[in-house]
Amino acid sequence: MNEIASFFIAPYERASLWAIALEVTAALFGVLSVFYARCEDIKVYPTGIVSILIYVYITYTAVLYGDMLINIYYTAMSLYGWYRWTYPKADRDAVPITYALRKDWVVVGVVFSLTLLFVVAVYLYFHKFNHYTNYIDTLTTALFFVGMWLMVNKKIENWYFWIFGNVISVPLYFVKGLGFTALQFSVFLILALYGLRDWKKTYERERLPAN
Repeated sequence: MNEIASFFIAPYERASLWAIALEVTAALFGVLSVFYARCEDIKVYPTGIVSILIYVYITYTAVLYGDMLINIYYTAMSLYGWYRWTYPKADRDAVPITYALRKDWVVVGVVFSLTLLFVVAVYLYFHKFNHYTNYIDTLTTALFFVGMWLMVNKKIENWYFWIFGNVISVPLYFVKGLGFTALQFSVFLILALYGLRDWKKTYERERLPAN
């Protein structure tokens, strides 16, 4: 037990109180954001943006360029998603939850591939492929890029990408020395599992014939 506590606490022994407070704040707003996503609540975006902007700073100072790119992308997609959920198409009151179509999977394939290539190029340019976590970082970046695009468009499959990415990210962030962020991704994983269940129920409920 002491070894586990030491593994979690050791990376923070030299961290400033300000840095710890920033990470905790970002993690809390991140959890709130995923909770609102599970509930299909538009507050997913403002709470998420607070978390995202803090993580842009944290990942930049920690030289985690793949993670930093994720968060910059999240910022843009969150603003787009906030607008899209607020102003759906004229013939709809809200963006409906649906399953991805073949054309959506084409976009997924393109986004995933281009993201991998771009993140690899960034790491190579800055000569930062010096640890195995950097290679894993390229994969999680691509998974989360796709997950965010699918979520903005309310595709049920977005949760599968979040789940897979979270499973990888929990141990990855512990290794990176960001224990509070690892705990955040643990909560993300649980919420993503519930989110998948809830969105599937909503999809089925909305297709029941009206009485």
